[in-house]
Amino acid sequence: MTTFDNRKKASETRFVLDAEQEFKAGARRNKLLAQWAAPILGRDDVDAYVAEVIKSDFEEAGDDDVFRKVQADLAKIGGGIKDDELRAKMDALMETAREQIAAG
Repeated sequence: MTTFDNRKKASETRFVLDAEQEFKAGARRNKLLAQWAAPILGRDDVDAYVAEVIKSDFEEAGDDDVFRKVQADLAKIGGGIKDDELRAKMDALMETAREQIAAG
């Protein structure tokens, strides 16, 4: 193999690892989001709500499906959480999730 081939292989491997880490972080963020929202919603069945939120993530690519699920649930109870506040919470939890995944 040439140096170029080695660099290409290393780059491809890194891309796959980064994508895997991001997927794991997204799943962890969804769990953290559900754990945060469940008490606000008055849900004692936190694990069941976590499962609902995780399931909602499979509706479409991206974060909008999870956002809509949690936002709709909060709106049903008059949670008083604005869209931008929920997005900010999701962003903050994504950073927390990335840190947790990186830490192992």
